[in-house]
Amino acid sequence: MIDSIDLSLVNWSRGQFALTAFYHWLFVPLTLGITFIIAIMETIYVRTGNEEWKKITKFWMTLFGINFAIGVATGIILEFEFGTNWSNYSWFVGDIFGAPLAIEGIMAFFLESTFIAVMFFGWNKVSKKFHLLSTWMVAFGASLSALWILVANAWMQYPVGMHFNPDTARNEMIRFWDVLFSPVAVNKFLHTIASGYVLASVFVTGVSAWFLLRKRNILFAKRSITVASIFGLLASIYVVGTGDGSTRQLAKIQPMKLAAIEGLYEGKEGTGLVVIGILSDSKQGQDNIKDFNVRIEIPGLLSYMAYGQWDAFVPGIIDLIKGHEEEGIVSAAEKIERGNYARDILRDLKEAESKHDMERYESLRVTFMDEQFQNDYFKYFGYGFIDDPSQLIPNVPLSFYSFHFMVGLGFYFLIFFILALLFVYTGKLERRRGFLRLALFTIPLAYLATMAGWTVAEMGRQPWVIQDLMPTFAAGSRIDASAVQVTFWLFLIIFTALLIAEIKIMTKQIKIGPNDGGN
Repeated sequence: MIDSIDLSLVNWSRGQFALTAFYHWLFVPLTLGITFIIAIMETIYVRTGNEEWKKITKFWMTLFGINFAIGVATGIILEFEFGTNWSNYSWFVGDIFGAPLAIEGIMAFFLESTFIAVMFFGWNKVSKKFHLLSTWMVAFGASLSALWILVANAWMQYPVGMHFNPDTARNEMIRFWDVLFSPVAVNKFLHTIASGYVLASVFVTGVSAWFLLRKRNILFAKRSITVASIFGLLASIYVVGTGDGSTRQLAKIQPMKLAAIEGLYEGKEGTGLVVIGILSDSKQGQDNIKDFNVRIEIPGLLSYMAYGQWDAFVPGIIDLIKGHEEEGIVSAAEKIERGNYARDILRDLKEAESKHDMERYESLRVTFMDEQFQNDYFKYFGYGFIDDPSQLIPNVPLSFYSFHFMVGLGFYFLIFFILALLFVYTGKLERRRGFLRLALFTIPLAYLATMAGWTVAEMGRQPWVIQDLMPTFAAGSRIDASAVQVTFWLFLIIFTALLIAEIKIMTKQIKIGPNDGGN
């Protein structure tokens, strides 16, 4: 199967999509979080009438505007790539995947864009309360926009609310609310936006720390840090809670991803949670299967997080590949066989249709649409594309280290915001120059944490573009790999130029400060 696919094209297409997604995600989290921080600051201004809060609001609003304008460009390109580079995917599930993307454009983006105009240009032109309403609507619009994007992504991780139409060979949505309110979609949305709130809080705190280090705009900086730290602390707590919920979901719907991020090769009861681990050289002659040189774990915690029981069995990579009869785990070889059978039935059905053998066609269609066939065979449709069970193992080192790096930073941010509030409360913030320098250093760490999170989410589910239904290498377009190579380097140059431009404009505006750079 894999021999008939241009792997060079697949790899370049994946690289281009990853490049666009990562650059896009450099802008999105700050937009998600800073809009709420701005709305909180303006609320304080409207309630108190203190002009200092208006100045603070307008300064952070300017930085938001710079970030938002550049972020839109990368997002538009990202959506077009589904049609240019991933046309098989778009054909197979476009009826489902396209719906939330369309709603995002029609509902959320228009809402956000409309009120942004009032937020930036409505000062002294509309009432204070209407301007405040516009700011809050921009904040909610940004999160609403993220909701629909994350619903689409969550469906790829956990396809629900659909059925496969053998006549068109496409998946069709039958229950929109199942797609919108699937547990994966809800948790992914809450976890992702909360991580954006954390990043924005770190950004505001770090930039404000820069002013304190230079003994400029002291009142502005201290008030900004107070708001950002409270907001960031609450968001950090929420990130930890939703992260725990994600573990339970992975155990049910993506056990291979859970095994990869924990470096778990052989399942057992009472599985411990690895706190710190260093993977060793290859194990059992396979490059992607490694053991630990160093491992510090909390006994039984992974079992409890995944299944709510300290002695629960958590399957490892070997169990998921070879199967585990006692735990009801079907082997990869059996899944591949069932997937091939489902594809054979579909192929025979389409052949009977093309030959106008309607009697055989109707018989095969009844078989294909039978509920038991759907549960026993079509459920593993994507495995029919797999040649070797080892293809089902994601990149374990990348998944493991990205996950633990993200989790470690998550707890670091929690402590960071507690310290910031403690220093604000005790009046020692200005004298804690070491902490202020740390706040500046924490800004890039927040971006790395969000990137690590998306690496876990997307690399951990490989080889699937749609879990169990379509592998990534079967989703691409039939185009020349050189075309993707050219656009890859073109996008890299353009996106890097945009990023450099944003950093220069941002730093220039920050150096100007809130006194002169409000609008």
